[in-house]
Amino acid sequence: MRPSILALPILAYAAACTPAAEQAQPQTAAATPAPTVAPILTGEDARDASSYARPAEARVTHVALDLAADFAARRLSGTATLDVAATRDAKQIVLDTKGLEIRTVTDDRGRALPHALGAADADRGAPLTVQLQGARQIRIAYASAPGAEALQWLSPAQTAGKVHPFLFSQGQAILNRTWIPTQDSPGIRQTWEARIVVPEPLSAVMSGERLTPEGEPAATGTRAFRFRMDKPVAPYLIAIAVGDLTFQPLGPRTGVYAEPATLPAAAAELVDTEKMVETAEGLYGPYRWGRYDMIVLPPAFPYGGMENPTLTFLTPTFIAGDRSLNGLVAHELAHSWSGNLVTNAVWADSWLNEGFTSYFENRIMEALYGPRRAAQEAWLSWADMEKALKELGPDAAGTRLHDDSGADSGGIVYDKGATFLRTLERSVGRARFDAYLTSYFDRHAFQPMTSARFLADLRANLVRGDQALERSLLLDQWVYQPGLPANAARPDATAFAPVDSAVAAFNAGGAAARVPYGGWTTAERLRFLNALPRTLPQPRLAELDRNFKLSDSGNAETLFAWLQLALANRYEPAVPAAERFLLAMGRRKFVAPLFETLMGQGDWGQPIARRLYARARPMYHAVTTSAVDKVVK
Repeated sequence: MRPSILALPILAYAAACTPAAEQAQPQTAAATPAPTVAPILTGEDARDASSYARPAEARVTHVALDLAADFAARRLSGTATLDVAATRDAKQIVLDTKGLEIRTVTDDRGRALPHALGAADADRGAPLTVQLQGARQIRIAYASAPGAEALQWLSPAQTAGKVHPFLFSQGQAILNRTWIPTQDSPGIRQTWEARIVVPEPLSAVMSGERLTPEGEPAATGTRAFRFRMDKPVAPYLIAIAVGDLTFQPLGPRTGVYAEPATLPAAAAELVDTEKMVETAEGLYGPYRWGRYDMIVLPPAFPYGGMENPTLTFLTPTFIAGDRSLNGLVAHELAHSWSGNLVTNAVWADSWLNEGFTSYFENRIMEALYGPRRAAQEAWLSWADMEKALKELGPDAAGTRLHDDSGADSGGIVYDKGATFLRTLERSVGRARFDAYLTSYFDRHAFQPMTSARFLADLRANLVRGDQALERSLLLDQWVYQPGLPANAARPDATAFAPVDSAVAAFNAGGAAARVPYGGWTTAERLRFLNALPRTLPQPRLAELDRNFKLSDSGNAETLFAWLQLALANRYEPAVPAAERFLLAMGRRKFVAPLFETLMGQGDWGQPIARRLYARARPMYHAVTTSAVDKVVK
C-alpha cells in the first residue's frame, strides 16, 4: 500500500509531512523544527490494534494534566484536559483507558458531555467514548486505580534512603492509559503540560521542561510542580517520578536526579554523559530536546532504562563503579533520535525504535571509547541474537522485525534490527549510510513511521533505483521474513580472540587461576562466562567462584551471567547470591530468566524459586510480575 498521511480538514499540516516515497533526495538543510500538531498516518500498515482510538475522525493534540499524588491511597487524581482535532462531521472521540475511575466529562465551558466506557479487554483496557457536541476541548475528572500497571508506589523500605516513599511510572508500551485518559497510541503524537501536587518534602520530575524546579505552594503540606512538553511526542513517553530527589549537574545541558544515598555513585558513573550527547550530535545531527537529564530510580524499576524525553529513567543496576555498563546510557540517549524524534506508529514496528537505537548506541560507543569496545559489545549483541534464533527457531514468526504478535515485542528486534542497519552500512559504505540516516531523522522529525514507509524512504533516498544494490540488500526479507538473511554483516569476532583461547584452555582442563579474568573488560568477562559449557561439575564451578569472586560481583551483568550458569548446575553456594540479587532489584531482564532457570531445576530449584518470589513479588513492577507470574506458578 502506498504510504499516505491524513491531514484533518480543520488542520494545516506542514510540508514536512510529505510521504517519504515522494521525496527524491536526502535533505541536508537545518534541522526540521517541531510542528505544533504532528501528522497522523493512514493505511493498514499504520493501524494500531492496541488502541481503541479512531484518529481519522477525532484525535488528541494536547494533554493538560492537573493531578495530586496520594501515597496512602496509591492514586493519582485530578483532571486531564484534552485538545481535540476532529473532522467537521465527527460526533465523538474515542480514548484509551484502563482501570480509571471516570468522574465527570465536560467541555471548555463546563457543560457535561455524554460519555460511556465500553467493554474492558484484559490487555487494552476499555474505550472511553465522549460525545463532542461541537467541543474541541474536553475536561475529564478522574482517578487512577491503586493497582494501575504504569505506576509503582514504593514504601520507604523499598527505596535507597529508607525514609520517604517513592512513585514512578513506566508507560511503554500501552500502560499510560492506566493513569492518563488519552489516545494511547505511539502514532498519535501529543504535546502536553502538567501540574503535579505532591506531599512535602517530596519532589516531582517529569519528561518535559521543568517550569518550577523547586515547586510552588499548594494545599497545606504539599507542593505543586509544573512541566511542559511543547514538542509532540508519543503518549507512552509521558513519565513521572516523585520522591526524595536531589540533582547534580554533569555538563551545560546534562545532569542526574537520584535519591541522596544514590547520587554520588550515580553521578560518578554518568560523568561522560555530556560527551555522549556531543558524540551523538556529531553522528546524526542536533539534539532537539533542550536538556538531557537522567534519573536513577530505586531498584524496583523493571527496565535497564526508559528513554523519556529530557529525562531518561535508569536502573541502579548499571552502576558498576567503572562506567563499564554505561552503554545503557548511550542507548537511551540514542532514542532521542530513533524512537522519540521518529517513532514507530504501531508496536508491530518497534524495531524502528529499538533496532535503530541499538545500532546508534554502538556507534556512540565506538566514537567515544574506541573500535575494540564497540566490536566486543556488537559481538555480544550478535550472540544474543543467535541464541534467540536458536531458542525460537529460525522460521518462527517472532524472529521477524515487523512483528504483529503483540504490543510488547521480543528482544530480537534490538539485535536483528541493529544487524540489519550494520548490513546496510557495510553494503553502501559508512559515509553514505550516515548521510542517509542524518537526512532520515531530519525529514521525519516529530513524526510516526512504519516499516513500509521506512522501506519506501530507503529505496527512494539510499538505493535510488540501483537494481544491483536492491537485489543485494534483501530489504523485504530482513523486515518481513523470519530468521537471518544470508547477507547479514557479522561483527569482528577477533576482538574476543584472547578470551576464546582462555575458554578453550579452561575447557581442556586448565586451571581457573591461569585465566586473566581480573584484567578483562566487562564484555570480555561476559564472553568468557557465556562461552563456558552449560554443564559443569561442582568442583569446577567452585574453582571459578573462588578465583573470580563471582558470587560477590558488584557488576549486575556479570553476576547475572554467573548465576545463570551456577543455578542451572544446582550449585548451592550461589543460592545466597541469587537471593540477594533477586530481592535487591526488579529489572525484568535479570529477574525473569533467573526464576525460569530455578523453575527448570525441578525439586531442587522450584522450592527456592517459590520461596524467593513470595518475598520479592511485592517489590516488583507489573512489567516484571507479568513475566514472572507465568514462570513461577
